[in-house]
Amino acid sequence: MTDAVLLSSSASHYAARMYAARPDLPAQVAEWSKAPIRRAWIEARLNALCDECSASSSGSSLATGRLDEAVLKTALRRLRIEVFCTVMERDLAGLAPVAEVTGAMTDLAELTIQRALAVLSADLEVTFGEPRGPDGQRLTLGVVGMGKLGGRELNVSSDIDLIFVYEEDGETAGGERAGLSTQEYFTRLGRKLIGALAEVTEDGYVFRVDMRLRPNGDAGPLACGLGMLEEYFYVQGREWERYAWIKGRLVSESESEAAQRLAKQLDALAKPFIYRRYLDYGVISAIRALHLQIRQEAQRRASMRPDKADDIKLGRGGIREIEFSAQVFQLIRGGQIADLRIRPTLSVLNRAAAHGLISATVCSELSEAYLFLRKLEHRLQYRNDAQTHAMPVAPDDRAVLADTMGFADYAALTEALEAHRARVEHQFDQIFADKVNGDGGCAVAEDSAASWVWSSALADDSAEEQLLEHVTQLGFTDAPAVLARLRSVWTSTRYEGLPERSRERFDIVAQRALEAAQRAQPPERRGDTIARLFDLLEAVSRRGAYLALLTEYPTALERVLSVLGASRWAAGYLIRHPQLLDELLDDEVIASPFDWSQFRESLRAQIAAADGAEQQMNLLRHAHQAEVFRILLIDLGGKLTVEHVSDLLSALADAVLDVTIETVWSQFPKRHREVPRFSVIAYGKLGGKELGYASDLDLIFLHDDPDEAASDIYAMFARRLVTWLTTATGAGTLFDVDLRLRPNGESGLLVTSLESFRRYQIREGDAANTAWVWEHQALSRARYCAGDAEIGARFEEIRAQVLTMPRDAAALAQEIVAMRDRVDAGHPNRSKLFDLKHDRGGMVDIEFIVQFWVLLHAREDAEFVRNMGNISLLRRAAEFGLISADEAETVAAAYRRYRKLQHTLRLDGMEKARVEPDVVAAERDAVTSLWKRVFG
Repeated sequence: MTDAVLLSSSASHYAARMYAARPDLPAQVAEWSKAPIRRAWIEARLNALCDECSASSSGSSLATGRLDEAVLKTALRRLRIEVFCTVMERDLAGLAPVAEVTGAMTDLAELTIQRALAVLSADLEVTFGEPRGPDGQRLTLGVVGMGKLGGRELNVSSDIDLIFVYEEDGETAGGERAGLSTQEYFTRLGRKLIGALAEVTEDGYVFRVDMRLRPNGDAGPLACGLGMLEEYFYVQGREWERYAWIKGRLVSESESEAAQRLAKQLDALAKPFIYRRYLDYGVISAIRALHLQIRQEAQRRASMRPDKADDIKLGRGGIREIEFSAQVFQLIRGGQIADLRIRPTLSVLNRAAAHGLISATVCSELSEAYLFLRKLEHRLQYRNDAQTHAMPVAPDDRAVLADTMGFADYAALTEALEAHRARVEHQFDQIFADKVNGDGGCAVAEDSAASWVWSSALADDSAEEQLLEHVTQLGFTDAPAVLARLRSVWTSTRYEGLPERSRERFDIVAQRALEAAQRAQPPERRGDTIARLFDLLEAVSRRGAYLALLTEYPTALERVLSVLGASRWAAGYLIRHPQLLDELLDDEVIASPFDWSQFRESLRAQIAAADGAEQQMNLLRHAHQAEVFRILLIDLGGKLTVEHVSDLLSALADAVLDVTIETVWSQFPKRHREVPRFSVIAYGKLGGKELGYASDLDLIFLHDDPDEAASDIYAMFARRLVTWLTTATGAGTLFDVDLRLRPNGESGLLVTSLESFRRYQIREGDAANTAWVWEHQALSRARYCAGDAEIGARFEEIRAQVLTMPRDAAALAQEIVAMRDRVDAGHPNRSKLFDLKHDRGGMVDIEFIVQFWVLLHAREDAEFVRNMGNISLLRRAAEFGLISADEAETVAAAYRRYRKLQHTLRLDGMEKARVEPDVVAAERDAVTSLWKRVFG
C-alpha cells in the first residue's frame, strides 16, 4: 500500500507536509483507505482522538471529566487531517466516487459542529446556566448549514456557510455567574463554535466559517431568533436568498426535544419563503442578475490575477451554472411539486427530468459535466489544501493535474473540459438568456407602431388620430374597438397600481403582442385575439411570475396568441387557469404521446409527496387541466379528429377518477380494507367515449363487499369522493358530476351493491319491463371506467344480460318514440337556427335509432352489445341487414359532421350548438328519412 500512499504524497504538497510531520500517518492512511469512508468511521476516529488528546493534556479535561476547549480544537484538527488525506488517497486511486468524497467531507463538518457544540455548550452552561424560553422550556442553538454543506456536497477544501438560529427570546437559568439573555448566550456560543472550527493553530484549522448569509449579513446579529428571521423573510428577503435557502438545513444535533421543535418551526418558516404556491418565473431574471454579479466578481479577481483567470466554478460553463440550471426549476415549480424540494444538485436534475422539465439527454450531459468538474475541483484543491477553482499555469502543476485526472497530457484534459463547459453553457443560455434586453432579437423597436400605440399616448386625447393610424398600420380591421380596449387597460386602476417591475413586464408583453398580432390570420380575428390577450394580462397582472414567463419566453407568447385567436373557449380556459401558460414552453411535452399508465404513476407520486388534502386536490386539478390543455393545443393545431379528442378526454377522465379513488380511500377514516371493493360506471358522453372539453360526468357507483357495514361505509366514501371531484379550490373544480342515472334516480342510494343493481336492471318478477326502457337505452352507452376492475367485469356481464333480454319490437318502438317526444319538449328551440343535438333530424335522433336497434337485436347479434360508438354501430346495422351500407355511411357522415360542428361551436364559446338550417340540410333530411322508416 506504500505505492498508494505515494499517490497523495506526490499529488499534494499539503499531504507531503502532513506525512512528514506525522511519520505514522502514511501507514494509517494506507490502511484506512482500503474501505469506503463512512460516518461511523469518522465518528470513531473523533472519539479516539478526543481520548488521545485528553490523555496527553495536563489541562482541565482530566480534572473535570469534560473535554477541554483546547483539547477539543486539537482533536478536531487532527481528525480533519486524517479524513482529508484518506479521502484524497481513495479518490486519487479511483476508489471513491464524487459522492463519497463530498459525503465524507459533509459528515466531517456535521460531526465536528455537533461535537464542538456539545463541549462548548456544557462549559457555558456551567457558567451561565441552561438557556430557557419564557415558559421554561429548554432551548438549543440551531446551526443551519447552507450551500454545499446543506446539500451534502461539500468540497475538500471548502468554507462552510452557517447561520445560527434559536427558537425564542428568554434567559439562562444562571450558574457560576448571573444569567444572560438567550440572544447574548447563543451569540457567545456561536463565537466559540466559529473559533473551534476556524481558528488556525499549529495543527491547522477544521473549516473556514462564513456567516455572511445570515439576515442582514455582517451587519446582522450573529445568532437570530425565529421571530426575527420570519420578519426578515417577509419584509427584506431577496430572491438570491431564496436560492441560498433551498439547501439550508439544520446540521446541529437533532435528537433532543428542543432541537426537534426548532427544526419543525424553522421548516415552517423557510418553506413558504423559498417555494411560492404558484409558478414563479420571476426568479429567472433574479438568478440571472445574481449570476452576473458573481461572474463580474470573478472577472474582477481574474483581472488582478491573470494567472488564475480560468475558473471552473464561476466561469462560463462552470459548476455554478449547473447549480443554477438545476435549482431554477425548484424555485419556479417547487411550490406546486413537492418532489422538487430536495437539496443535492444531481438529485434535482434527475427529478427535473422525471417531471419532463429537461430532457433525459440534457440531464445526462449536465450530470456528467458536474461530476467531471467536481472531480477536477477536488484535484485542484488537494494540491495545497486551498479553496481554489482556477486551472494551474505552472507546467509541473498542469502535468500532475492531467495525470490525476487520467489524461495523457494537459491538452487532452482541457479538450475534455471545454466540451463539458460548452454543453453546460448552452443549457444555461437556453434557460437564462436575457430576452428582455434583446437576446434572440425579441425586443420591440422603440419607434415601431406597437411601441407608439402602447404608450402614454393612450392617455392623450389629442393623439387619437395618430393612434388610430398606428393601430390600423398594425393590421387591425376594427381599429376604434381595439384602441378603446387598449385605452381602458392603460387608464385602469389595476394597471396603474402594478409594482414597477410588473408594469415593465406588462408593457413588454403588450408591445410584443401588438407586434405579433399583425401576423395573425385571418385579419378579421386580430381584434378578438388582442382583446383576449389583454383579458389574460389583466387576470394575471397581480401574479408577476406569469408576466415574467411571457417576458422570458417569447415563443410562449406566440403560442398564447395562437390559442387565444383560435378559440374563445380556450381563451376562457386559459384565463381561468393561467398556470397552464407553463404548458406552452415545451415542444417535446406537447408532441409526446399520451401514456395514461405513466400519467397515473406520475400523479400518484406527486400526490404522495403533497402536503395535505388541499394540495392533493389542487394537484389533481392542475394535472387534469394540463392534459386537457395539451389535448386542446394539439386539437387547435388540426392534428386530431373530433373522435380522437373525445377518446383522449375520456381516457384522461378515467385516469383521474382512478387516482382520485385511491387518494380519497387512503385518507378515509372508516376504511376497513386496503383496497376498496368499489367501482365507478360511466354513462352518457363519458360512457360512450364522446366526452367534450366542458362535458359533465354521468356516473353511478357500485360496490361488492360482504362486510355488514359496507353500504354505509361506501355511501360515506362516495360523498367524500364527489366532494373531491366537485369542490372549487384555488385551482378550480375537477368535474361536474351528475348522479341521477343511478337506480331509482335522485331518490335512490348513492352507492348500489352489484347484486342490487343486477336485480334492478333485470326486474326479476316484474312484468312491466317496458317502464324502464329509457334506463336500458342509457345502459347501451355505459361502461366501467375506474375503481375495482373485477366489479367492472361483472357490471359488463350484467349489461350484456340486460341488453340481450327479449323485447317486443312494437312496444319498444312506441316507448322510444315517447321518450324522444319528452326530450324534444324538454329542449325547446324558438330560434330560426337548427339545434345540432336536440332538433328533429339531429344527433339525438341518430342515437335513439341506434339504441333501438341495440335493444331489439343484441340478443341475435352479440356485436350490438359492444359499446363501440354510434358510427361503428351504424355500420354493424348495415352488416346485419337493418339498413343499406350506403345509407349507413350517409347517416354516419351526418353524425360525424354534427359532432364536428358542435365541437367547433363549443370551442368558439357557443353554449348551444346551433347553425343555419341550410348548412346541414342534406344531413337533416337523411336522418329524418331514416327515423320515419324505422319508427313510422
